[in-house]
Amino acid sequence: MSFRERWAELLYQASKWPRRRRALFTPAGVIFWLGVTALLVFASLWVDGAAHFPKFVSPPLSLIIGLILLALWAFVGVWPVVRFFKARGSPVPLNPPQELVTTGLYAYCRNPMVSGWLSGMFGLGVLLGSVTFTFIATPIFAILNVLYLKGIEEREMEKKFGEEYLRYKEKVPMFIPRLRKR
Repeated sequence: MSFRERWAELLYQASKWPRRRRALFTPAGVIFWLGVTALLVFASLWVDGAAHFPKFVSPPLSLIIGLILLALWAFVGVWPVVRFFKARGSPVPLNPPQELVTTGLYAYCRNPMVSGWLSGMFGLGVLLGSVTFTFIATPIFAILNVLYLKGIEEREMEKKFGEEYLRYKEKVPMFIPRLRKR
């Protein structure tokens, strides 16, 4: 059994734990996610300073573009979290909803939280004028998310929801939403 299969199996088994036990992992998962992002921000700003990179967008324009992308994150990235809590779960892989969420933004995109988060990261990068955060850290973060989602989470979802998830996966794109539902 490969590392990805073992990890997917661990997530699958954890999704069957009692609700209270799964809920204990939610704060740890949120802290981890925010911590990784904060680490990327500070490391990127340090690299920008050490390499003497100039801010790549002038302040009035960076404020406008950054705030628009952060507002998009606030809607696309946060609204699905509320949907998960309503389905009695969380975005943390060890405490997922027990049912497949396919309504709302999930009818248009399988991973709206990640799409929103990446939008927010680009927005923050533009707002800070950080070349490293915008053009290096955020794309690497996106690639790592794709590898995790394709290699681990989708396997776990297939195991957990079977044909229902396979049909959903066939109809709904991973990140970039279609303008209309299929």
